[in-house]
Amino acid sequence: MPTNTHDSKNERHEKAFEIIINARPYEVETKELSFEDVVNLAYNNAPPSGPNVIITVTYSRGENGKEGSMLSGDRVKVKTKMVFDVSATDRS
Repeated sequence: MPTNTHDSKNERHEKAFEIIINARPYEVETKELSFEDVVNLAYNNAPPSGPNVIITVTYSRGENGKEGSMLSGDRVKVKTKMVFDVSATDRS
């Protein structure tokens, strides 16, 4: 991440947030993440798919200590050190 340069400060209005997904650190520069954003980060843009695959996303350490689960289409506000757990199961 650039530091102390006027050009990068003017171009970057958003703060970077360090989050944890499946025990791995990630840096994101948006104030909100969607279910799809989290899944794509967890699976390096190649999530498992198929008619019987169910992907579950839970989070903790959110804004004001918030925790919960996400469904497709959901969005959450991001906070540094927020933790996400993403898992895929096959209902076969």
